Amino acid sequence: MPKPVSVEETPVRALSSIEKSLFANEVVEQIRTVYDPEIPINVYDLGLIYDIQVDDVKNVHIVMTLTSPSCPVAGSLPGEVQMAARQTPGIGNTTLELTWDPPFTIDSMSEEAKLILGLI
Repeated sequence: MPKPVSVEETPVRALSSIEKSLFANEVVEQIRTVYDPEIPINVYDLGLIYDIQVDDVKNVHIVMTLTSPSCPVAGSLPGEVQMAARQTPGIGNTTLELTWDPPFTIDSMSEEAKLILGLI
């Protein structure tokens, strides 16, 4: 009689680069639900999200910044972003790295965000 295979022994198929990219887009959609409370733009279109990395088991690492080091929501906004990302169906672990390099500039904002704020 064959030995039953446990979950721990079941091999995990690595995601292709296309699957990782598609999953990262799903994470982006969740992150777009988070808004800077002082600016009516979501944090993704505002340009605060620098990178979203997805590994083979859908663990996600987010690299983000804030509009300034003295941002009044510096203590809460990164956590809100991470919580929103965790709402993505099928996501594994999430980590978030807050960085100041490069510093935020309006150049990182989406065209839509610039239009809303009257910058173009």
